[in-house]
Order: sequence, then structure tokens, then C-alpha cells
Amino acid sequence: MARRFLSIAAVLAGLVAVPGVAGANPVATGNVEARLVAETASVPPGESFLVALRQKIRPGWHTYWRNPGDSGEPTQIEWQLPEGFSAGAIEWPVPERIPYGPLLNYGYENEVWLLARIDAPAGLPAGEPVSLTARAFWLVCADICIPEEATLSLTLPAGPASTDARWAEGFRRAKEALPVESPWPAAYSADGESLMLRLAGPGLDTSRIESAAYIPSSDGIIGNAAPQRLSLSPEGLTLALTPGYRKPDGAPLTGLVVLEERLEDGVVRRGLSIEATPSAVPIEAAPAGMPLWQAALLALAGGLLLNLMPCVFPVLSMKAMALLKTAQGREAGVSRAAGWSEARIGALAYTAGVLASFAALAGVLLAIRAGGAAVGWGFQLQSPAVVLLLAYLLFAVGLNLSGVFDVGGRLSGIGGGLVRGGPGGGGAAGSFFTGVLAAVVATPCTAPFMAAAAGFALTQSAPVAMALFVALGLGMALPFLLLGVAPRALALLPRPGPWMETLKQALAFPMYASAAWLVWVLGRQAGADAVLLAGIGMVAIAFAAWLYEKSRGAATRGRIAGAATAAAVALLVLGTAAIPAAATGPARSASADTEALAGEPFSAARLAELRAAGTPVFVNMTADWCITCLVNERVALRSDAVADAFASGGVTYLKGDWTRRDAEITRVLERFGRAGVPLYVFYPPAGEPVVLPQILTEGTVLSALSAAIPAADASPSRNANMETRR
Repeated sequence: MARRFLSIAAVLAGLVAVPGVAGANPVATGNVEARLVAETASVPPGESFLVALRQKIRPGWHTYWRNPGDSGEPTQIEWQLPEGFSAGAIEWPVPERIPYGPLLNYGYENEVWLLARIDAPAGLPAGEPVSLTARAFWLVCADICIPEEATLSLTLPAGPASTDARWAEGFRRAKEALPVESPWPAAYSADGESLMLRLAGPGLDTSRIESAAYIPSSDGIIGNAAPQRLSLSPEGLTLALTPGYRKPDGAPLTGLVVLEERLEDGVVRRGLSIEATPSAVPIEAAPAGMPLWQAALLALAGGLLLNLMPCVFPVLSMKAMALLKTAQGREAGVSRAAGWSEARIGALAYTAGVLASFAALAGVLLAIRAGGAAVGWGFQLQSPAVVLLLAYLLFAVGLNLSGVFDVGGRLSGIGGGLVRGGPGGGGAAGSFFTGVLAAVVATPCTAPFMAAAAGFALTQSAPVAMALFVALGLGMALPFLLLGVAPRALALLPRPGPWMETLKQALAFPMYASAAWLVWVLGRQAGADAVLLAGIGMVAIAFAAWLYEKSRGAATRGRIAGAATAAAVALLVLGTAAIPAAATGPARSASADTEALAGEPFSAARLAELRAAGTPVFVNMTADWCITCLVNERVALRSDAVADAFASGGVTYLKGDWTRRDAEITRVLERFGRAGVPLYVFYPPAGEPVVLPQILTEGTVLSALSAAIPAADASPSRNANMETRR
């Protein structure tokens, strides 16, 4: 349809083709000055050299690219060369997008160099003149379009290649204007109403991208004049396009993605030549292009849902006990106003503890990243020493809830507050430190909504990242903050009674379970010797707690001796936490011996090898200290149906273990906009990778596989034979 305007334009112009002067060089038509120029001052026998059709275009007018867009015709060159010579196709520079009313064209303004490579035969006598002739045809347009032509000749002597200094700068700029092959794979999906084009660019610095646009190599693929909506993420860029009248129908989508990138000395424009393959699953806009307010809301929601994660439950149980104690205190005679005031202070102190901890964790993380290290959410639990110290802390809290010891008196604001943690126990200091503890033990978990927010935060400036991490903390503290602001809700709690002491002792067991889990993680990180060390340390902690409690009723000397001995034992135990940090053995997957799926350790090289072979790949990024990861593996990845679907679909399972620090896995997490594990990515045989939800189910995995590989849709009959095959 574009070229259909040609005859109409010519009639409107009242002109016919304007011929150039045969053999002249240059030729001026009034709208274009055309000239044939060579990069070399002579023709090298048996070699190739570049020749350019140089066009200086009248201001306000333009010529056209190989796909002119909604109107126009591309420039053509017919070569007349001596025997034995041959000419290649036009090497087109990246065009401009030229709007005209409701239309949009692709072409050139002011000046353009259209390059062609000429191959010379061997055996040319030195000094013999070689005449090159080109008959060029072009359409030049402004408000009207005029077809023009010129015959251009250039004579050069045969001889060794030598640069023609007159045109060296022009050829340099002409080569820079040519598109380059995209270093990243491209894919597209179309549903009739939208056409989504994804350029997977891991490591792309999205903060420097000013604009991006797709220019198709053939007419009718997209609505040229329609807006192209760009979204960016650490994994690449996505363009939402309007389909044209021609459907891709599974054929590759070719053309250019034109990027404008902001560098120190200005904005650089570069065209990437792409061949996009159809994606097996619909492509969606990249999430990291979200506005800041949306990221803040996701952070708030993620922090709120973090309260439901299993790693946070033990600390929440302590806070629940504190609220019950506040209610008990009111009914024991404390005035309503005093109870409400105490609740408000405790809730605010708890919130301050959570916020301070999230800010401190974010500050450390950002500082480490600024130094060039690759870290993410939960990074501190990759240290065996931190894991051991946290296990000791939760074990001590459990002992306190069991009644083995009670830190009171002057230390109640610190030690006792850690246990009683809130209104009615430990005061404001206790509530603050409970918030600190809640934030620390929450780091192994990643709640829904939280991943996108944390991943977005780590791509932003330090102030924005800090604000988003504080928003995460605010979401986590929000339930107790609301209870403090509206303390009448405490009336909904059950009436106090002897059952409260029983409940307090029962709540010790989640603490012991959490401590045992952390010791198990320590064993995966540092081996059996570290587990033995942790067991000895816990026995010593129990002894110190028992001795401290027993000595409290003794005379002054006995009380001081008991407290000093208990403190010395505790300090000795804390000092041993540095020992497992020296372990260097590779971390083992928690379920490597029991998973139904036969997996391989993840490596970027192995993933690239499998993708190059067209093999579907399922990547699981996990860590032994991530409870969410372990639950997902137990629920979704160990089922016979999933194992059978992987086998029937030929899916290779790669498992990345982030239990100990691994920069390669961290880079993959960043590529997909995540700050921590879990991360589940399915790479179909062709097309873009699919990121699965962080809360995984068997059905989610099977749906992702069957969407791209119909053979992976497991049937009951295949499930029945699974045990036999294994």
C-alpha cells in the first residue's frame, strides 16, 4: 500500500522521472546531489572494496530505506561493471522514522551514504583504468514525491589498496551508521490485538536507555504510525506493538530495534538487526518498568505477607504472647488509658525495630554491591557463622519460653525484651528488639509481591532502594502497628487464665524447631563437624541459662559468681561461631538425594549449551535456608506427575544452590529482577523464558510445561509407570 502513493504523488507533482546526466559524477537534480565515491584510491586486484552512493538531500525532503513504511519506494542501484567484477547488495544504514500526517515512513534526510561492496578479479594489470558505472533510482519526497534517477561513473586505476583520504571520514561515519547484529536473542508473540517483541538483554543497563523502536524489514507487519510502548527490566526490553495487516504466522520477525542510549558525551543511536522467533508462551511487558509508587505498594504488600511465611512464625508467636499479657494487665487492674498507652508505645517501638533492621540490612547490602560484589536478599544467611548465631539465639529464646531461665531486673529491657517482646513484657526496648529479631529471621523468606519490589529496588539509586526496603519493613510491622493505634482491638483477645502459661511454654517448640532447621542448614554449608559444634554450643547455652537461674536465689557472692560463669560460657559459645566460617566445601542441595527429578547443578555454560541444542530447561534457584524453597520442592517438584512431565517432554532440570554465596547465581537472579531465592524459570525449546510464581504448585509447573511442550502433559497412565522406570 505504501508504494501505491507513488503514481498519485507523481501526478500531483506534475512531473516524470528526472534523469541525471549519463556518466556525470556528481549529478544534481535540484532535490538530490548524487555522487559515486570509493573508499580506496585504486582497485585492488583479487580483493573487495567499498563504493558508496552518496546523496545530499534538499532540506525538508527525504529518500527511503529498503522498507519505506506507509509510503515511498526504496532506492535502487543497477551496476554496469567490467567483466569479472561483481557488486553486492546495498548495505542500508539505520533509517529515521519520518512521520507525515497519519503515516510514518522510514528513510533518510540531509545526507546518506548507501554502501556496496565490489569484488575485483585477480590479474588486473597495474595502472590499468577501471570504470565503474551505477544507474541509481530513488524517490524523493516532501509535500510531494518526485521519482528521480542518475547514471554515475567512477574511474580508478588498478593497484594495491590505499585509502582515499578525501572520503575516509565519510566512510567511517557510514560504517558506524550501519546496524549490527543483536548480541541478544529476540522473540515475539501475537494474539491478534497485540504484538509483543522481547529482546532478552541480561546485564543491559536500563537506566541509560532513552528510547527504543522496532522497524520491520517488510511492509504490513506492524502499524507503523502506532505508538510503541517500551518497558525495561534487568533481563531486557519489551516493545508492545500494533499488528499490521500481515500476520507473522510463525515466521521469524526480522528488522531493526533502534536504541538511543545516554552516554557521558551524549545520546548514541544504534540499530540492532534482529530475527525474532515465535515464543511458546505469551510475552508480557517487563515488570521492572513499574513506577516508583507501584514498587512501593508491592513492597508494602510483600512485607505484610511476609508475616505469613513459616520462618517468621516463631517471632510472631512471641509478639502474640506480649499482646495477651497487655490484655491480662488491663483486667488485673491497670487503667484502660494506661493499657492503651502501653500498647501504642510497644507497637511503635516494635515498628521502629523492624524498620531499623530493614534499613540496616539494606545499607549493608547496597554497600557490598557498591564494592562490586554480587549479593541479594538473605545474603547474610550464606555465612555459616551468621546461621549458627541465629540458631543459638532462637534456642535461647526457646529456653526462656520453657521457663529454664528468666532475664529480669535491669536487663529486662534488653535480654528479657527479646523474649517477651512487646507491651507487657520488656517495655519499649523489648518491643524494639523483638522487631529486630523478626526482621533478621524473615530474611530467608521471600513473600509474593516482595520479589518484584526487592529486585526493582536493587536496580535503583541508593535513596530509592533504601525507601523501598523500609516500605517492606513497614508492611511487615503493619499488623501490630494497627493494633497499637487502635488498641480496642485487644478486647477481641481471649480472657486471661492459667492457660496462658501453658501457651507460653508451647510456643517454645517452634523456636526449637527453627533452631534445629538452622543447624541442619549449617550442616549443609559447613559439614558434620559444624553440626557437632552447634550441638555442643547449645548444651553450653542450656547450662549457662540453668546456672544463671539457679544462682539468682543465692547470696550475693553466689549470685555474682553464677552470673559471671554463665556470661563467660555464653561468650565462649559466641566466640566459636567463627569456626564454621572457615569451611570451604561446596554446599549440597537439601533434597539432592530424595527428589523425584534427576537434576544437574546449574551453570550458565550448561544452560547456554542446552538452549543452543533446543532442549527445554527448568531452572530452580534455591537455598537450604529458604523455607519457601524447600516447601515448594516438596509440594511441586517431587511429585510423580511433574517428574513424568519432565521425562516425556525431554526437559533438563538445572538446580542452582545459593546456600553459600555464588556470584553466577546472583547474576541470574538480577537478570530476572529478583533479589533472592526462590526463582523458577522454564526455558521452552524456542522463545522467551517463562518465570513461574514464587509459591509453586504442581499444577503451575505442569501448565507451564504443557503450554510449550504438549508431550509434557502428564497422564495418569504414565504416572502409574513412574515407579517402575525409577
